[in-house]
Amino acid sequence: MTPDTLSPQEAIIYLMVMTAASDGNMQDDELRTIGRVVRSFPLFSEQDEHALVSTAAACGRLMSSQDGLHKVFDAAKAALPAHLSETAYAAMVDVVTADGSLDLTEIHILQMARDKLAVTDQGASAIEHAARARHATLEMKDEV
Repeated sequence: MTPDTLSPQEAIIYLMVMTAASDGNMQDDELRTIGRVVRSFPLFSEQDEHALVSTAAACGRLMSSQDGLHKVFDAAKAALPAHLSETAYAAMVDVVTADGSLDLTEIHILQMARDKLAVTDQGASAIEHAARARHATLEMKDEV
């Protein structure tokens, strides 16, 4: 598979892998979340879960190339129909909220995703709010 021939499912996996790797450290919680998304989102019902590793590796190779981040976004945007933009963004938000913290790099990646995928501020806010609710634990403190 080449970046210009990604399926919508592969595009979302690329975006999740890129998001998890954006802070330079892919946490186990983030990797588990990618697997959970692939197992639970209806969009992936026909996806071979075993292909996840090879898709993630292909994403890693693209990311390590010159301008890799932009290449991942461009390939994903080309592969995603407009109606799946919020689905892709929701998957990315699930990945960054999985470890219970957001750093500036992850926030920047999400902002870039909103811009590239044309996710509205209202849509992004709703997705982010739902993700915080899904990942809440008893140990979490109230956040603004």
